[in-house]
Amino acid sequence: MFALLAQAADQPQSPLGGLGLLVPAALFFVIFYFIVMRPQSRQQNAHKDFLAKLGKGDEVITSGGVVGKVDRVTGDLVLVEVANNVRLRVLKAQISGPYKSAEEKPAEDPAKKP
Repeated sequence: MFALLAQAADQPQSPLGGLGLLVPAALFFVIFYFIVMRPQSRQQNAHKDFLAKLGKGDEVITSGGVVGKVDRVTGDLVLVEVANNVRLRVLKAQISGPYKSAEEKPAEDPAKKP
């Protein structure tokens, strides 16, 4: 019994004491914040700004995959014209974002040209 107590007393203590595990945990949280939380917050703010600036003539896509032009915005409802004289009432919260067709080519960066 005394031998076990003597072995336990001989083990060296960490110089940081209880802070030894706190530093990696704090580092993990900082990395998690910059990789996950901050970009997600920026994306949410950009989407919120897009919905606030939504106006007539904007091409949008809904969360259900319906593509159309905004005809009118009234409170939480948006009238989306999907064909001639065909308008759908869509909740503003269900609009995913602006529609960019595959026919539209993205602007080429002059620095990428060889």
